[in-house]
Amino acid sequence: MNVFSRGIRNAFRNQIRTIAVVGILSLSIGLSLAMLVAHKAVDQKINSVKASAGNTITIAPAGFSNFSQVNNALTTTLLSKVSQLAHVTSLTETLSDRLKTIGSVSASSFGANSTSSSNQTSLTSPVIINADSKRGLRAFTFGGLSGIPSNFSPPITITGTNDPYSLNSNNLSLSGGNFINGNLDNNQAMVSTSMASKNNLRVGSTFTAYNTTLTVTGIFLNNGNQSLGNNIIVSLPTEQSLSGQSGAVTSAIATVDSEDNLASVTTSVKNILGSNADVENAQNIANQTIQPLNSVSSVSMYSLIGAVVAGAVIILMIMIMITRERRREIGVLKAIGASNFKVVTQFVSEAVTFAVLAAVVGIIIGVAAASPITNTLIKNSSASSTSTNFSGGFRTATHFGGTNGPALLSGGRGLGKVRNEISNVKTEVGWSIIGYGFSAAIIIAVAGSSIAAWFIAKVRPAEVMRME
Repeated sequence: MNVFSRGIRNAFRNQIRTIAVVGILSLSIGLSLAMLVAHKAVDQKINSVKASAGNTITIAPAGFSNFSQVNNALTTTLLSKVSQLAHVTSLTETLSDRLKTIGSVSASSFGANSTSSSNQTSLTSPVIINADSKRGLRAFTFGGLSGIPSNFSPPITITGTNDPYSLNSNNLSLSGGNFINGNLDNNQAMVSTSMASKNNLRVGSTFTAYNTTLTVTGIFLNNGNQSLGNNIIVSLPTEQSLSGQSGAVTSAIATVDSEDNLASVTTSVKNILGSNADVENAQNIANQTIQPLNSVSSVSMYSLIGAVVAGAVIILMIMIMITRERRREIGVLKAIGASNFKVVTQFVSEAVTFAVLAAVVGIIIGVAAASPITNTLIKNSSASSTSTNFSGGFRTATHFGGTNGPALLSGGRGLGKVRNEISNVKTEVGWSIIGYGFSAAIIIAVAGSSIAAWFIAKVRPAEVMRME
């Protein structure tokens, strides 16, 4: 019998110990594998988010929040200087406001100004309010009334834009009609499919807003997204005229010809606009947004290292114990001519047997636990960062009917999808990961039995025989 087969058989000499050792090592290897999968998945998502961040610069009036007064801090005239900068290929400008349904009771909310009598529309919001939930409505007051008045309808967002092909970073497609011209004051409007269904609108239908009749020229798909569905889109000049905010802009997105020029153009925009505006580029916002993922990546790497070290320490202690138990056996083997190399190889093969058995069980544990562990790490890390405010970054949504209810306004200025993407991390376990698992097992076995080998080399046959 060669030293390898003897080492493998020795691994099963004590079945209880074998089960215990394999069980403990399998947990260590399983955790190592789960952390490795989490680390790779998160790193891939980080690279993906950075790559998809794009080459845009978001601009908003300094300190601007949802529907607050802009006080002409940004104007189309001022922003025209930005559009003329070298490397700026396009500039999207928007002006947002709220409209109250005619006859609906007024509701005030935090950070929002009361809607004036002219800011009314004949349309009714398609947003469905969960009347049983008070969490999403605690920020709203109805003149001291308890509960939701029967004649209350959520405010409708109206957005004037010179780019009617997208809204809040969502590319729009039409179910009927045509896109409006975003640069003409023409009293034409686009509504969502939800808005059209709620108000029986078709292409060519009319409705009123700001005491003015608007014509529906296009109906865009919102695919069940109530935040997107609660919008009316008009041209920027039309909204500026109807709302009495001539030349005003509440947000703008400048597109740069190359990411290589993003930093320099951002600096130029800040120099032009000065303290009037909050300016951030997509890469900076992406870097701020993926901070939770960076945290998860670090935690998973440290946990991976810790799990591998723990496995090595476990196998080390086991092999030291086994070596001491078999001191007499080692002495006999050496006495009959076995070299240190052969004796050490026998014990290393025994350790490798433990580790390979543990790897089989650990890989199963790691594959099953990888996705839940990754999602938990991301969820906890993201939750701890939700209170962070990004200058010029994302706008907070106003929800109705609970925190899971539809939002009046969602997304951000130019990078609205990135924050949603960071929670969508997919874990994949391929053959390479399984190979890493077995490699880790071998490394753990060899590292853990190395010191035991030193004890073997110190055993002198004559001393062992004399003690017996």
